[in-house]
Amino acid sequence: MQMDWGSWGGDVLSAEAKAARTPAPPARVEAVRDLVVERHDGFVGAVVRVEAGLVQLEDRRGRVRAFPLGRGFFVDGAEVELVPAVAKQAAPTRTASGSRAVHGLKARVALPSRILVEGVHDAELVEQVWGHDLRVEGVVVEPLHGADDLADIVAAFAPTRERRLGVLLDHLVPGSKESRIAEAVARGPHGAHVRIVGHPFIDIWQAVKPARLGIAAWPDVPKGEDWKRGTLRRLGMPHESQEDVGRAWQRIRSRVRDWNDLEPALLGRVEELIDFVTAPALP
Repeated sequence: MQMDWGSWGGDVLSAEAKAARTPAPPARVEAVRDLVVERHDGFVGAVVRVEAGLVQLEDRRGRVRAFPLGRGFFVDGAEVELVPAVAKQAAPTRTASGSRAVHGLKARVALPSRILVEGVHDAELVEQVWGHDLRVEGVVVEPLHGADDLADIVAAFAPTRERRLGVLLDHLVPGSKESRIAEAVARGPHGAHVRIVGHPFIDIWQAVKPARLGIAAWPDVPKGEDWKRGTLRRLGMPHESQEDVGRAWQRIRSRVRDWNDLEPALLGRVEELIDFVTAPALP
């Protein structure tokens, strides 16, 4: 008579055959308070405490006994392995920007208004710190890739009372190129529905507090020298290629935990723009 060895190919000593004969391990169950379990010796009780590898069970008569965590327990007649409960972390109540967190947020249709920032690094930092707030309000942040074409971009966007434009510029100080561009846009036909603000830093990198990077201050780079590469060179970091600059920015940005790691000169300006583009349209 020919034996039917099934899927093991006739080898009862194969790994598959051994695995089939090995009983499955009991399910792991967290020893949460008030969970009713039964011991193999017949003691039934509810979990009242877990400490130092022991679980304390209280039966219906008020008797409390302690047992080592692990196997030897039953829940609804099925054997289980009792393990310590994993503490549930409370959801944060504040966002990285310091505002109140909104949980269970559903996707919101983006507002017609926009916030424009000078470059990709600016957009990444704003998203990192204010991303939750922006999604709550439905605000989109887009990079300008430089301020030189701002007047044309504003004209193409054609902002209105219901469709406003907020702009964040680097190095917005008296006499700078950025200040002249901002003044021209403010005098233009769309000036009433555009809010242009800026910080005094040459680049958004300087808005990160130097202490977060372990330096006393951002280095001085002479006018005419590429600021980012000059900064990296003075900090003793790779600076020859654009890839070096990108990697350096990611290192800098990774040190930013929340709004406390940014300079106040940036914080107030971003908050001002969010308020401007989300305020109800006035008649």
